[in-house]
Amino acid sequence: MKIVGDALVQALNLAVPLMMLAAVLMDRLLGEPARFHPLAGFGYLAKSVEKTVYRANYLSGVFAVSVLLIPLVLIAYLLQRLAIFGTLFSIILLYFVIAPRSLTEHAKRVADALSAEDMPAARRAVGMMVSRDTLLLDEAGVARAAVESVLENGNDAVFAALFWFALAGAPGVLLYRLSNTLDAMWGYRNTRYNEFGWAAAKLDDVLNYIPARLTALSYAVLGKTPNALACWRQQAPTWDSPNAGPVMAAGAGALQVKLGGAAVYHGVLEQRPALGCGVVAGRADIARAVRLVRHTLYLWLVATGICALLIAGFKHGA
Repeated sequence: MKIVGDALVQALNLAVPLMMLAAVLMDRLLGEPARFHPLAGFGYLAKSVEKTVYRANYLSGVFAVSVLLIPLVLIAYLLQRLAIFGTLFSIILLYFVIAPRSLTEHAKRVADALSAEDMPAARRAVGMMVSRDTLLLDEAGVARAAVESVLENGNDAVFAALFWFALAGAPGVLLYRLSNTLDAMWGYRNTRYNEFGWAAAKLDDVLNYIPARLTALSYAVLGKTPNALACWRQQAPTWDSPNAGPVMAAGAGALQVKLGGAAVYHGVLEQRPALGCGVVAGRADIARAVRLVRHTLYLWLVATGICALLIAGFKHGA
């Protein structure tokens, strides 16, 4: 316990919330790079490693994850230690791995297309956010998919990254974001990836466990709290993903909308459990979901700053 406590004290120094704020402001001003995004480059690297080492067994997957992650995380650890350059490197790295502006822009394109009653454009726009088949979705299906994506990716692309940056700096956030990318590529339960992708999926589950629940709690605090907590408690265990379940159930309850239900993935209809309460999510709820994620981001930045100030004051008084 002392080791964990020391890590938290070390993480939440005054520099951490300032670096987080700097990265968020960079994302706000610049958005995601239109070309040559490092995560896209990592995706190409992962495909090359997969072609080289793929075997339909667990050991091959463990080896692939290790080969991809260990050297890059070690490099991040060494660069972070380089005085002023290390601080700049950490800010820029965090900027590359969070995506609140991109998430907002994707959601707005869906909402705008629905408002214009342009269903082909709405389906294309939401298809950029989700992995399900969108060609035959009606308006309710498009809106539901967009809200689910905003809530889930609020955790995956923003809050979990901030958590690991606060706890373990540049190597921590890089480990998280790259494992999340590998899970998105390999974490499928099908013939090809059921065993090979097991290591990537489990690592992402472990790294996301605490952040997902902090995100769910934040959604609950900022929305309809009793409904959010009830949906989280009752509905999250029914969801396949141990981390997406709490996030989306709490988020749906906080917004008082219904999510989940049938969806088609790679041509196969899946009957997913229901999430949330109230009315079925509609076009107006996309903006409400974006607003919930934005307010959660403000909450996390303020909370991190307050924690850092309290710890600094305690250390000074001691």
